[in-house]
Amino acid sequence: MLSLLAPSACVLLVGCMFVSSAEVFSLSDQYLPLWNETPGQFSDYSVENGKYIIDPWVYPKRMGMYKILLNKTANYFEKFAPDNEQNFLWGLPLQHGWQYKTGRLVDPTRMTDCGYESGDRLCISVDSWWADMNYFLCALPFLAAVDSGIMGISSNQVLLLPPSKDQTKFCLNVSSCQSSFPSTMRKWNALYKHLQSPSSSFKDLLKYLWEAHVSSLKDGYKIFEDRLEYYSKPEAGFGKDWCVVLDYLAAASFPTIFSTVSEFQQALPPRVLVDGDKAPFISDFTDLQNIVLLGLNLLYKVDSSTGSLSLTIWKILMKTQAAKMLLLEIFEAILVIFNPTFLG
Repeated sequence: MLSLLAPSACVLLVGCMFVSSAEVFSLSDQYLPLWNETPGQFSDYSVENGKYIIDPWVYPKRMGMYKILLNKTANYFEKFAPDNEQNFLWGLPLQHGWQYKTGRLVDPTRMTDCGYESGDRLCISVDSWWADMNYFLCALPFLAAVDSGIMGISSNQVLLLPPSKDQTKFCLNVSSCQSSFPSTMRKWNALYKHLQSPSSSFKDLLKYLWEAHVSSLKDGYKIFEDRLEYYSKPEAGFGKDWCVVLDYLAAASFPTIFSTVSEFQQALPPRVLVDGDKAPFISDFTDLQNIVLLGLNLLYKVDSSTGSLSLTIWKILMKTQAAKMLLLEIFEAILVIFNPTFLG
């Protein structure tokens, strides 16, 4: 029965990625908190012994790494759309902004005031599972970009500061990331290599992006799975569900441009889940957030019960353009139910 439900769950979840491609491109604090206050160039960071020193455990500093990455890659996306709108690296800072806005970067153990309003609101806790997983989707793509040459500096000119503990679990510069996570760094480098090729298509580049993205998450998950123990059962379950659904998003070539990701995030939980939260009956969530949260868990159960056979089938289906177009049509019908003004 679960395997029969898998397609409907995928339609609802992955379909969100196609929403509102005509949405106005707006870098508002709604999607990117403190974006205007974050560094946008290497000279905004301090320099010691010829190296730029970046503290990725401070929210604006980590967000600044994404901002520089977007600025430095903008010219490679001009052939797809003006004003960097089709830069699929937007998905990375948008997710980080969502984590910050929803309180997922704070210390879940409450042993410190890191991230809390009563303490250092801009602090990113090393005990946060979300923050640690995000590190692998910030440090690795950023340092791989430095190594590729597209950032305009040499590979030994950047040093990331370590967290307050568990320093050995994090790579801090190009060479240490290459030695600790060679396969993932190669995948990010492959993306940047093809990005610089004039003949690369948007579709092909998305494939390289998702290969690197999924590899980064798998590296992080193996190291930080125990961090989920700091959370309520619903939040820990959501974290596990999220990691599984990303495999399906990758197979469907989720276009992680600003408009799709910013719209998609409106369907995600607006706060950390607590004991007693059970979708689709969470009163302070929208109907869509409740349904998507339920769908995430359904997809996780389908994937687990089939030994990921459902993912294999999904990958085969997503190889055809017809299946992707059908997915879009079904999703638009679903979206109209939740938002009758969607089609005008």
